[in-house]
Amino acid sequence: MTQTLPFDPVVEPPEVMPTVYGPPPQADRGRDLPGLVSIRTRELFPDIPVAPYRGGDDTAAVRRAAEAALAHVDMSMILPAHTVNVLCSEHGFGMLGGQAYVEMLTTVKDEIQRRTGCRNVRLVVIAWLGAKESDELVEYYELDRRFDGRVRGVTPMDQGIPIETAMGTLYGLRKVYDGDWIIHAHYDDPREVYVHRAIDRITKPFGMSYARMETRSIFHITMGPRSGNFIGRAIADSEFVRSKLAFTTTLVTSPDGVLDVDADNDLNAIGNRMTANILRSYGKMLTLLRAVGDCVAVIDGAKWPYYIHAGGMIFGHLFYNAVDWFDLDRPDADVAVEKAVAAGFSKSLKGVVLNQALIGLNFTSMAMLYPLVIANPEMAAAMRHDFSNPMFLDHALVAENLFQAVEMAVERAGTDRVIVFDGSYGSLNVSPSMATHLRELAPEAARLVDEELLPKWLKQRGIDPLMLA
Repeated sequence: MTQTLPFDPVVEPPEVMPTVYGPPPQADRGRDLPGLVSIRTRELFPDIPVAPYRGGDDTAAVRRAAEAALAHVDMSMILPAHTVNVLCSEHGFGMLGGQAYVEMLTTVKDEIQRRTGCRNVRLVVIAWLGAKESDELVEYYELDRRFDGRVRGVTPMDQGIPIETAMGTLYGLRKVYDGDWIIHAHYDDPREVYVHRAIDRITKPFGMSYARMETRSIFHITMGPRSGNFIGRAIADSEFVRSKLAFTTTLVTSPDGVLDVDADNDLNAIGNRMTANILRSYGKMLTLLRAVGDCVAVIDGAKWPYYIHAGGMIFGHLFYNAVDWFDLDRPDADVAVEKAVAAGFSKSLKGVVLNQALIGLNFTSMAMLYPLVIANPEMAAAMRHDFSNPMFLDHALVAENLFQAVEMAVERAGTDRVIVFDGSYGSLNVSPSMATHLRELAPEAARLVDEELLPKWLKQRGIDPLMLA
């Protein structure tokens, strides 16, 4: 008789940052659902790289990694009288509670000041759209203190600056580029892989975070999820940006947490390593999510629904799990991103519970495609006033609390397989039936990636498999 291994108790998710763009942080969280368990990502796939950092306030491992990576970077171009803009994007603060990203940013500043004597190192916090998002991040993570008051928030609606590129004149943000030098401070979780297809991910912020809305919108409206990558690359390759970019640094992650920090003066070199790590570290978990059968998802975190993690994988990976987004032989269904991604809508989801998330990004399709229950009156009130989702409540039910909401969703879905997206890495908080289901699916997902998919993904991108050694 085969002995069934016991499951782990639920893991504590990162806390939710208070914000005007969402409900008050909820006391009842997915971890509190009766009978919930967790399953470790490395139990499912033992070859997922082990992470020295999985969250919490002790970020010493991240600082050590950043210092070691930066030791090999040339900073001689930075003089004491110069101004340096360290560029960060808000999604980095949505990973493992944000503390690892904050530590990497702070270490970059400290090392520049120590090695070059330059004191005017400014942090530029770029947020998606809301005028208050950057200020909230600065306050919550004490970025003013960490950067000696030299912090500025930017949105895509701020003043632009023309950048001449191989694709013509595109527009960056003046506050991003008004220093003598810029530092591209990034992260490598696959995030919206259904948009960028893991093609040249390292340059994506140049066409999104660091760009004016007119240029950023070319990606979403004019070009699809493969050709849209030309925008970031064209800007990054422009003479103007190349004259400003001192070096790049990035968090190196896996579904287990933060593995390392990488840094390089060569944007393409660090980009190639980033792509190789995304395919190696996340390929099996993405393939596993694509195999998941009927389930209910609980959204319970501090970002927009698509971008909240479970075991290091965002809800968007489950929501768009109908196709293999890493496979570049699969043609895009249409030109516009919004139409192309529709081909990937999940057939696994049978119900969604919305406990807490940010507003301001359209996700009404979630309530139109699947039975969706809002888990508390505070979240319902936030959705009622969300200008990006004006018809959301026409399609959603509202429960009195999280526990009632999950009961309603499970009943309508006809399955008790529940997965909670609460910001966790290293483990997934799930119902016992879901944990069993994942255990059953994992061996075939591992075989498929090892024998068929990973070699194909690498070949399609011209990546030497030795980069994974």
